[in-house]
Amino acid sequence: MSAAHGRGAQTLRTPGRHGYAVEFSPYLPGRLACATSQHYGIAGCGTLIVLQQNEAGIGHFRSFDWNDGLFDVTWSENNEHVLITCSGDGSLQLWDTAEATGPLQVFKDHTQEVYSVDWSQTRSEQLVVSGSWDQTAKVWDPAVGKSLCTLRGHEGVIYSTIWSPHIPGCFASTSDQQLKCNLPMIIQLLSVRGDQTLRVWDVKTSGVKIVIPAHQAEILSCDWCKYNENLLVTGAVDCSLRGWDLRNIRQPVFELLGHTYAIRRVKFSPFHASLLASCSYDFTVRFWNFSNPDPLLETVEHHTEFTCGLDLSLHSPTQVADCAWDETVKIYNPACFMNLP
Repeated sequence: MSAAHGRGAQTLRTPGRHGYAVEFSPYLPGRLACATSQHYGIAGCGTLIVLQQNEAGIGHFRSFDWNDGLFDVTWSENNEHVLITCSGDGSLQLWDTAEATGPLQVFKDHTQEVYSVDWSQTRSEQLVVSGSWDQTAKVWDPAVGKSLCTLRGHEGVIYSTIWSPHIPGCFASTSDQQLKCNLPMIIQLLSVRGDQTLRVWDVKTSGVKIVIPAHQAEILSCDWCKYNENLLVTGAVDCSLRGWDLRNIRQPVFELLGHTYAIRRVKFSPFHASLLASCSYDFTVRFWNFSNPDPLLETVEHHTEFTCGLDLSLHSPTQVADCAWDETVKIYNPACFMNLP
């Protein structure tokens, strides 16, 4: 792995590993993790790459190999060294970045690929939620070796599971059609419609609270607003982002257009209530202020393949990280963030 600077971005190259997800540490400034897969996630193994920024740029801190592709990563909210990944063999892996060894634990309960994993951000609980191609979401306590509950209702692949940062025991999920091949471009070409819903779940009742037919296309990502417990955003194969107020789900409160291929991931800003970022199979990352009449703030085009991973730093209001199938991870400060109040 080698680091380089280019066009305002710090770049770390990951030869032979294609990026699927990246996440900043909630504890350590400049520390981030990237979930990668060999052969674009279709076959081969996966590697969890832990990076650290320093005065010289981005450095490789630690890496861990797994025998199947890794598709998502989430940091522990109660231990600065611990994180969890999920993979194509249906398992979740618990890692300790302070130790250059294999996983501390492996959780295996899903029957197909696990595409999403998230650690609860509310301090009253330490729970992890995962979403799988087996059409189920599962809730885990990392201190227990098996899932606490399984939530069913989606009729297709679950691509995204995200805890509410406000409401304990509440998470959102989005669904896609059932595919047997991990090729994102196929999603653009198929006319078969899948689940196409955003769902909000209550772990206490093991049931769905709200079902929103959010797009007339497969929904690949969602996120919760950090400043409004009722506001979520979805990103879909129809190239649109839509905001949803859970108090009135009849129509979106905003729609953002500009991407030219499916939106793979969307993130609200942790510092500004109306800012969000999205990345896409059109190779771009776009930054938006949905309260503006002209919401698109900036388009960043520094990848040459599908851009799959995206995160906004919890420590710096201007710092963004992304990763793509072009075997690079980039950390940068978008121009549109530099003059924000």
